[in-house]
Amino acid sequence: MRIGLYLWQYTPNMGGSFTFQESLLDALRTIESPHEIFCFYYGEENAPSEGPLRWVRLAQSMGAPPARLLNDAVIKHHIDLVWFVTVPIYETVDAPYLFTVWDLEHRVQPYFPEVNVSGWTWSEREQFYQYVLPRAAYVITGTEAGKKEVVDFYRIPAQRVKVVPFAAPGAVSQSGAAGVLGLALPKSPYLFYPAQFWPHKNHIALLLALKILVEREGLDFSIVFTGSDKGNRQYVQRVVTDLGLSDRVHFRGFVPREELIRLYRNAFALTFPSFFGPDNIPPLEAFALGCPVIAARVSGADEQMGDAALLFDPRDEAQLAATIKELHATPGLREALVRRGQERVRRWTGSDYVRRVFAIAEEFSDIRRCWSNQEPFKHL
Repeated sequence: MRIGLYLWQYTPNMGGSFTFQESLLDALRTIESPHEIFCFYYGEENAPSEGPLRWVRLAQSMGAPPARLLNDAVIKHHIDLVWFVTVPIYETVDAPYLFTVWDLEHRVQPYFPEVNVSGWTWSEREQFYQYVLPRAAYVITGTEAGKKEVVDFYRIPAQRVKVVPFAAPGAVSQSGAAGVLGLALPKSPYLFYPAQFWPHKNHIALLLALKILVEREGLDFSIVFTGSDKGNRQYVQRVVTDLGLSDRVHFRGFVPREELIRLYRNAFALTFPSFFGPDNIPPLEAFALGCPVIAARVSGADEQMGDAALLFDPRDEAQLAATIKELHATPGLREALVRRGQERVRRWTGSDYVRRVFAIAEEFSDIRRCWSNQEPFKHL
């Protein structure tokens, strides 16, 4: 089959979406496949064709895509099936498509402003998913929890919703960036949280937990935050000041991959209090890099992380502080979490993920062969 991957804005500034894309592309460069793969993207530069990948730049503009531009390219290259890979971006195409859903949190937690009143509003999200999901040949989610949400919220037949667990990003797990020089690391053991500054990322619970650890438990911890500002960083910084934690909280902003890896490898633990699930990339990155994981118990967390992470209620900073204290005070627990995390990512790789998606495409091939990929179908 000719399969088209829609990457939209193929740039590191996309954060977790870009990391996910890179993992898939790394796998596609190495696995053997009978399929022809076309990567459609918007960007300033032409990406080189390599191995089984053929890159198709749609336009230089990074703004709103011109109408039907992707569809014209899909027709031109005789694409059988389009795969909308990461962020919830869709352009109307005449070809059948797969659509990857990371979360439907605007339905689960509609009170967060970033899924309600600011940017992409609740109504816009709802209109988008009501149009895109029912028309997909298959919807792909990373967990059974995610599948249940797709089926329950949008009444998609369960047999058209496929669970393909996320894999640890290959570019991270294979990196040898241990000796990379960057900004000085904190002198005290630090908790690491790589997350863009959205309200749902729940930086506040981690700050309140740090205050408990320092003032009540007498533990010498600090925090390193990385990630771009999405509207909430100023508020988080004000809370840091109000709590008297300015000397213990380090804002690094958006950092390159090598620095991100160094921060993971030297952290006491990844502390991941985000309210959103069911699929998250940072715990998988931490598993691959030997960093213990403390994560919020949200929908899908047990399924994605199993016994390789310590879970807590993201509403309860005291429970988060107690979990960090437990990791600090229990001999052998950090080593056990690291071992379980690395075992978990070895059992399911980026190549496994791509092969499973290809199997879904092949499952559809007996249907797709019933009409041409050379031109749009016209009803007579």
